[in-house]
Amino acid sequence: MRTESDLLGELEVPAEAYWGIHTQRALKNFAVSRSRVHPVLIKAFGAVKQACAQANHELGYLGQQAYLAVNQAADEVRQGEWYGQFPLDAVQGGAGTSTNMNANEVIANRALEILGFARGRYDIINPHDHVNLHQSTNDVYPTALRVAAIWMLLPLAETIASLQEAIQEKEAQSAGVLKLGRTQLMDAVPITAGQEFSAWAQAVARDRWRLYKVEERLRQVSLGGTAVGTGLNAPLNYVYLVNDKLRQIAGRGIARSENMIDAIQNQDVFVEVSGLLKAAATNLMKIANDLRLLSSGPVGGIAELRIPAVQAGSSIMPGKVNPVIPEMVGQVAIRVMANDQAITTAASMGQLELNAFVPAIAHHLLDSLEVMTNGVRIFTEQCVRGMEVDPARCGDLLSRSIGVVTALIPYLGYETAQQVYQEARREGRPIHQVVKEMGLLGEEELTQILNPKEMTRPGIAGGRPLGVSHRTTRQE
Repeated sequence: MRTESDLLGELEVPAEAYWGIHTQRALKNFAVSRSRVHPVLIKAFGAVKQACAQANHELGYLGQQAYLAVNQAADEVRQGEWYGQFPLDAVQGGAGTSTNMNANEVIANRALEILGFARGRYDIINPHDHVNLHQSTNDVYPTALRVAAIWMLLPLAETIASLQEAIQEKEAQSAGVLKLGRTQLMDAVPITAGQEFSAWAQAVARDRWRLYKVEERLRQVSLGGTAVGTGLNAPLNYVYLVNDKLRQIAGRGIARSENMIDAIQNQDVFVEVSGLLKAAATNLMKIANDLRLLSSGPVGGIAELRIPAVQAGSSIMPGKVNPVIPEMVGQVAIRVMANDQAITTAASMGQLELNAFVPAIAHHLLDSLEVMTNGVRIFTEQCVRGMEVDPARCGDLLSRSIGVVTALIPYLGYETAQQVYQEARREGRPIHQVVKEMGLLGEEELTQILNPKEMTRPGIAGGRPLGVSHRTTRQE
């Protein structure tokens, strides 16, 4: 053990630890869950600390020896090498001060090691005076969170793009498969399987575009604003240069916010991002539930669609296979929706010049980005790409449906078509047979009008109405 001191007194820290007394206290104070600070956020902290070291050195505020060691240590954190030295719980008070100090201490002690000194020799490399030079938790933490969110958003957008492409492939393959449409789970007019898939693809395309574009909203950072956004203790030349350095290190279009006071105290941009994640989760839930319904069976359900069997489904019923991938996707969606509520509440809890609940925002936002990226990838590869439409089953259910009566409205009017429906339903007979027996239309006319393919495109099935239409009656 080694002994370190702060304003509250002395505390023993494990000799092998790169963290210091501030982290050690936080380990005790915030041991509330098993969730650690997200690794991508830690990498983003490394990028921020590296940018600060480079700017401070270039402007003469950080000496050569200290700079070389701190820059290397920060770069290693950015690469994820020391994640084991970041043990803190994601749920923590202090607006993220504990995580910032964890980064400062790890980088300082690693820099000391690089220079050949023992950990804890803060008279040589100090977590505050060297690693945290010209910074505050209040500008560093939100900046690191924005960088982390950007890094995670782009892979998610790419994953969603793959899902869109996979659905569009199925759309093309099943463009000619006629099937029964359903509204409120009841028989409706015909549709093609391709058309059904096209609606899914369009919804996913919207999510893809929205998430790709929202990255721009995260680029404005508060780095250089220090405690409340005024930039106290941060030289003006440093404020401009440090953001240039961060842009280069992060590899994204990072820029200094025009109003750093706003960027520190208001976290609504994360609510905006989370809201778009929730919208995407809503569409994923809808698609997953549709797949569960369409693949239900194999005997007692709809069974128009077959999805890949990925594992046995029951410990007691032999041969049973469940739609476990769509079920997983549904639970991912629920988690993202729940995270959104937490993010919204945390963002609203800011007071005056600071929001102390940013750690909660970070935890839930980065969790949503991670689980959605993983969930969509698995959904695409282990379910959507392997699903198959059953044309025979689709045709059988369509042939027995009386929902096609809708196509007769322009020819018979709504009331007569309703009488036909009721008779067909009561007697369990096909629509065309009932219409013929009632002497309303002939065989040739019915064959043309009740062609399911005719009903899957705009216009009146069968061409021009042969009788008095409901529309004409209303006009009169």
